[in-house]
Amino acid sequence: TSSNTKSQSPADLHTLVLHFTLMLTAAAAAVINNSTNGSQPQKLLIGFQVPWNTSFPFSALRLGSAMQIAVEKVNSNPSFLGNYSLDFVYTDTDCNPKVSLGDFIQQVWKDNVSALFGPACPGEAEVTGLIASTWNIPMFGFVGQSSKMDNSDIYDSYIKIIPPLKRSSEVLVKTLEFFGWSHVAMIGGGLDSNTWDKVDALWKTVEGPLRAKFKLTAAVQFDTSNPQLIYQNMKYISTVARVIVVLSNKEDSMALLLEAARQGLMNGDYVFFLVQHFEVSGTVVSKTLKNTVSPYAAYLHDAVLLYAMGLKEVLKDEKDPRDGRELLQRLKNKIMQNCASGLVHFDEDGERNVDYSIYDLQHQGDTKFVPILHFDSHTKNIRPTSMFASVVWPKGRPPSDKPECGFNNEACEWLINITLLALLVTFPVVGVLAVLCIGVLIQQKLRLQTRLDDSCWWLINYSDITIIREPLMKEMKHENLVQFFGVCIEPPNVCLVTQYCKKGSLKDVLKASDVDLDGMFKLSFAYDIVNGMEFIHKSNLKFHGNLKPNTCLVDSRLQIKLSGFGLWEFKNKIISLENPNYEEMYWTAPELLRQVGVPAKGTPKGDVYSFAIIMWELMYNSKAGPYYDFNLEPKEIIRQLRTPCQGELLRPGLSEQLCDDNINTLLRVCWSENPDHRPPFGLIRRQLKDTSPDSHANILDNMVDKLEKYANHLEEVVEERTNQLTAEKARADKLLSSMLPRYIADQLMAGKSVAPQSYEMVTIFFSDIVGFTSMCSVSSAMEVVTFLNDLYSLFDDIIKMYDVYKVETIGDAYMVASGLPISNGNKHALEISTMALHFLSAIKVFRIRHMPTESLSIRIGIHSGPVVAGVVGTTMPRYCLFGDTVNMASRMESNSLPLKIHISQCTADILVQAGSFELEERGEIEMKVTYSKNLCVFQ
Repeated sequence: TSSNTKSQSPADLHTLVLHFTLMLTAAAAAVINNSTNGSQPQKLLIGFQVPWNTSFPFSALRLGSAMQIAVEKVNSNPSFLGNYSLDFVYTDTDCNPKVSLGDFIQQVWKDNVSALFGPACPGEAEVTGLIASTWNIPMFGFVGQSSKMDNSDIYDSYIKIIPPLKRSSEVLVKTLEFFGWSHVAMIGGGLDSNTWDKVDALWKTVEGPLRAKFKLTAAVQFDTSNPQLIYQNMKYISTVARVIVVLSNKEDSMALLLEAARQGLMNGDYVFFLVQHFEVSGTVVSKTLKNTVSPYAAYLHDAVLLYAMGLKEVLKDEKDPRDGRELLQRLKNKIMQNCASGLVHFDEDGERNVDYSIYDLQHQGDTKFVPILHFDSHTKNIRPTSMFASVVWPKGRPPSDKPECGFNNEACEWLINITLLALLVTFPVVGVLAVLCIGVLIQQKLRLQTRLDDSCWWLINYSDITIIREPLMKEMKHENLVQFFGVCIEPPNVCLVTQYCKKGSLKDVLKASDVDLDGMFKLSFAYDIVNGMEFIHKSNLKFHGNLKPNTCLVDSRLQIKLSGFGLWEFKNKIISLENPNYEEMYWTAPELLRQVGVPAKGTPKGDVYSFAIIMWELMYNSKAGPYYDFNLEPKEIIRQLRTPCQGELLRPGLSEQLCDDNINTLLRVCWSENPDHRPPFGLIRRQLKDTSPDSHANILDNMVDKLEKYANHLEEVVEERTNQLTAEKARADKLLSSMLPRYIADQLMAGKSVAPQSYEMVTIFFSDIVGFTSMCSVSSAMEVVTFLNDLYSLFDDIIKMYDVYKVETIGDAYMVASGLPISNGNKHALEISTMALHFLSAIKVFRIRHMPTESLSIRIGIHSGPVVAGVVGTTMPRYCLFGDTVNMASRMESNSLPLKIHISQCTADILVQAGSFELEERGEIEMKVTYSKNLCVFQ
């Protein structure tokens, strides 16, 4: 018949459909007559009003079989109505309210119907529903109606199997609140034809909540069949909103979205919500008999079964079966499962609760809608699905419901005003400054011109002339000498101008140091003094003559720079007997101290003596001068230096414990009383080098050398510590991986939280040891522990070969799972089953240490199903599995036989599909569940 149907013309096809429907009607009548002739049940008639015309998606030719099947199901099952049976009376209303009302009155008066199913068209339902409520006759709606029918106070006997329109608005409101969007706009419309899919009622249902809870910036409803209006309205709506709700049928919605794409609104700044309520097109008739069945047939079928369920309770309490309000009360908060349209659940208002999903149009690979949010109609809450993370926002995040500066740039007007004000203030200020600068330049130019024009410019006062007989001062440039710039001779500010040294003099450094100077610093300072003095001695100056700690300056690089040399005519320094400063004479050589009243210029040998005293202060960290320990007045010290008492020379004390012997020997030679015994600075530099061959002459070179040594040593230490850290981290990773799955452990070590996750299908393995309790009773605790360690070590080595995860061991129980945390398709059952066979082959050759003659047997149970898995606890965290699948797998094991693998029907179906296992059906066995299960055993 199917092949013949495909070759028929459309006219013939309509004939075939008609004959098939009449045949079902006749069959139903035959069933009713047969049942009537038997036990003579009481018959209840129900009315059925739909149009016969097949252009409607809910025509009788596409719905009649659903009514017949539901009535037969109720009549064939006495548990529904007992001694009552159902039959239906059909009338063709052709979507005419007047015809529908007249037929309903005729059905009530003539046929005494107890309930009405239909009418399907909104206009008929509104009129007929009023009289049905007035007569308190239950009326079942299985097609989406207008929002007027949601008024339960007027239509108090109307029972809707289709979810109410207001549920769509609830889902939309919760979605907008989930994303935090408060500015929204509506756009749409619909065709004037096909009244069952007009959006007028849905528009009014959605518009009210949006105006109440959000700022509805625009609501544009128009004829969407006009392309020019689509362009204009989409252009307008994009200027007042970023979140746009589209209410239209599917053809018009497609036209609106294509126009939005042409206007560049798909760049990530806009969001479009397509809201439709069970839209079905009735303009196309399918070419096969199978496809002529209407989608509304399932709702009609469930409406009849729902009526029978409520009628059963009414008849049980001996109430009137035609009491619509009583019937509606009985159906509130009722749940009917295994229905054609899904789970049927009515709330306390008598409205059906249905969960909703919000879909996102994704273009990864192929273009498809993916559910990202789920609305629970019971709790009225919305939550993300597992696919929410796959949403690709063009700009990396959900768009804002309004631009940063507002739709009309009103939020940024203050910034523009501030910018204009700043420009208005800046230009006058810049102009004034420019005028002042020009005036100053002109004034300076006039002054310079006046000085040039002065006729006396060539006259010089003699007092302004200073004669310097040492022109080589400007050529005295060395890294250990201060640079000479010139002199100021204007009384009373007569001074020398030289290079500035930030750290002051060596005297300041010695006094200000909180701790003793390091040997490196001491030798570096000595090298600097020797280098500077050697340069002076080789120059035309020949000597310094004033070497002391306060003429040894220290720059910012901690380098000594000598000052106070030369310019003797300018200084005119004479040691006078009148009020001399004896403390400043400590560093002067004795032979120079004896020259009283003559100019004290100094000698090269005298410089060596001065260096020896300074060297002693450096090496012995003297902060109070070289002769502090002698308890003599400065004048007495100078007197003994000039004229030694009884031939004993007055010199600072030396100590072998505080200073190196070579340094002490060098000091004795340098401050010798006989100038001829004092070495030159070249020899002093070589002796310093011999004293500390590893040190450098410059402190920076010393520091760089030390830093290089420290850096090399630090690299070795860092490398060693890094290797230790890497080894420790590897041990920690290995330990964590032994406690948790590798995938979960990596997430925890990366600092991420691991949320519980549900898996649709995994396979769970349980095993335990046969006779373990008896074995424990004759074994010591250490023997039991050793035995379990040997056995589970064997099992642990085996599971490494398979894609499985060891969940835990409790006593003699061993639990393994496959298919999580990373799904592996249907391989989980094959992996577990192959592993179980491996366990059996290994257990047959396993020997117990303390009972080598005893053989070991285990029981194995396997079950496949959904579970929820997650990490539990923070101290000793465990990756645990939850769900009935775990309990079922445990019962498989407890009801298994020794050395047998007991599997459930779910696991067996997967193995049969794979075709690589031999199974033996065990049959039905009793377990601690509410039902018995067909089970299999394989070896």
